Amino acid sequence: MTTLFATYSPAATVPSVSRSRAGTIALWTTQLLVAGMFLLAGGLKLTGAPVEVALFDAIGAGQWFRYVTGSIEVAGALALLVPSLAPFGALLLIPTMIGAIATHLFIIGGTPAPAMLLLIGSITIAWARRRQLAGILNVVR
Repeated sequence: MTTLFATYSPAATVPSVSRSRAGTIALWTTQLLVAGMFLLAGGLKLTGAPVEVALFDAIGAGQWFRYVTGSIEVAGALALLVPSLAPFGALLLIPTMIGAIATHLFIIGGTPAPAMLLLIGSITIAWARRRQLAGILNVVR
């Protein structure tokens, strides 16, 4: 069993993606900005910032939902900072932002613009790393 893990190398099985230098810089800039925003938002939720407590009171799902959402945001943000986990972080954050947009539109009001911007950033990251995702899925099969 240990020989299986010793010989398995995900880097050897996932096809490399050739990007221009500008493309790589743009992708990492996007990942850093999106991760920073999610770390901030998730951190505020987890630390119980009064504005977040009031927001989740208005949603009506209970404060446990604030902890779940904050944990998802922080975990997704941290995953965006690790190249091999970045596509999974983006995929985790996409439905979270779809839920945030729907919550703004149908429950609490206010502008969904920040959530839309983070959704676009997460989709962009997932799209830019789609070959990496496909390679990992091929290894799993």
